[in-house]
Amino acid sequence: MDRNQTLTIPFLAGESCRKYGENKAMGFVGEEVITYNQLKNRVESVIRLLEDYSVIPGDNVAILSGSMPNWGATYLAITSMGAVAVPILPDFSAGEVANVLEHSGARLLFVSNNLTQKVAGFTSERLKAVITTDDFTVISGYNGNVYNPSIKPRNEYEVAEEDLAVIIYTSGTTGKSKGVMLTHKNICFTARQVMSIQYVVESDVFLSILPLSHTYEQTLGLILPLFNGAMIWYLRKAPTPSVLLPALEKVKPTTMLTVPLIMEKIYFGKVAPTFQKNRFVAGLYRIPVFRRFFNRIAGKKIYKAFGGRLRFFGIGGAKLNPTVEQFLLDAGFPYAIGYGLTETSPLLAGTKVGSAKLGSTGPAMEGVILKINDPDHITGEGEVWARGENVMKGYYKEPALTAEVITPDGWFRTGDLGHIDKNNYLSLKGRLKNMIVGSSGENIYPEEIESVINDFGHVIESLVVEKKGKLVAMVHLNIEELQAKYQQMKRDVTEQAELIINEYLEELRRYVNSKVNRYSQLQLVVYQAEPFQKTATLKIKRFLYY
Repeated sequence: MDRNQTLTIPFLAGESCRKYGENKAMGFVGEEVITYNQLKNRVESVIRLLEDYSVIPGDNVAILSGSMPNWGATYLAITSMGAVAVPILPDFSAGEVANVLEHSGARLLFVSNNLTQKVAGFTSERLKAVITTDDFTVISGYNGNVYNPSIKPRNEYEVAEEDLAVIIYTSGTTGKSKGVMLTHKNICFTARQVMSIQYVVESDVFLSILPLSHTYEQTLGLILPLFNGAMIWYLRKAPTPSVLLPALEKVKPTTMLTVPLIMEKIYFGKVAPTFQKNRFVAGLYRIPVFRRFFNRIAGKKIYKAFGGRLRFFGIGGAKLNPTVEQFLLDAGFPYAIGYGLTETSPLLAGTKVGSAKLGSTGPAMEGVILKINDPDHITGEGEVWARGENVMKGYYKEPALTAEVITPDGWFRTGDLGHIDKNNYLSLKGRLKNMIVGSSGENIYPEEIESVINDFGHVIESLVVEKKGKLVAMVHLNIEELQAKYQQMKRDVTEQAELIINEYLEELRRYVNSKVNRYSQLQLVVYQAEPFQKTATLKIKRFLYY
């Protein structure tokens, strides 16, 4: 991407189609693939359909759909005619979907067939039609016009860099969903600048496993590869091991974007247990030189399972468990850590493959300025503030909320606590809103305690909260593993099974308290029977459990 090019989606997408017209653009794994020229024709046909249903520049058009080639075509069509895309997370409830449609005033809704039940009862004076992303069939509000793949738009459109491109309603860990307004320049700036972290070329093959409705996948997993002539593969089903492993073998991706939970599950579910089978191996694994040797062998097996061609495995969306990152470092796995927010389109900082430092998100992305506001004079920790062309325009219809997070001189308050070292590497401590202030005024970071908990055997995930002045850990366990360890638990939950769980949780509490400072000692550990509810990037919705 040329630094002198216009930073709008239609301009850069048009340049890409011109340069890479016959390249493969996107498709479902194992199915028909469309080229860049075919994608261009599909986008133009969808623009005509939008025109036929009276969409004009500036109108909001919602997309509620699983990730698929037509998601990208719809997104490009909306933004290329100067309208505003409103992606909705597929895991939103029907009530949340209705709130987004109502608040955004969407004129049109594109929805995949498997999600139509979420809008079955919704009505609005502004919403004129509902169209499927699967084949662009008009399923309500039909006015006599249908999708025609051979027809062109009636009009030509001029789109400016500062024009609004998308409104993304976040499903954050703090509760209220807000509409983040991102301009064409916000998104295209990130897609251009990230090339200084990882260069994308037309021979790259992306395997998409995250929802396109999230800005992480949208900017870095759709816009970035499309602007550089790469190929994107999608899955028909959720990326469970039975679906993902055959897909990895078939497409052999060079690039993947993931969230920490995916690699954490692989490590704690598959890798760690192999080193704990007997005391001798477990003892050796605690010695760094042997740990690195074992991790290197395991890493090669995982690399092969991922297709054997990976050159970039991006991890973002939440903090990576330190033990898992140590494994990736030892294994020489081609991973990189990124940090950002929906409000920053999303990337702020990131490491190149091979330059990661344990526990750090890396330096600021080129063109972005990071600073620690009002740092603690001893630890250097404080709230991370950011400036750059990727900072959002604001929250839709929420000027007061916008003013709370963007200062008059343009600094964005991330709400994250961290510090920057002498090499300009940023390390995060946790969310400002999550931080617990101890009885003597000390700062306690739940995320750090949770990392220790999650290292303990048979723990899937955990959440540390404060209740009545006490630190309490809620822990979701792998009961099947415990059943294998304690044969008595194979029966239905009984007093005996409950006793084993309680003894195990007390053992866990003692373990954690031996690893953390005295301010972070757990007073109670309780069993969380059901998995925690999560956001699109698989972070726990903490507000539900406070």
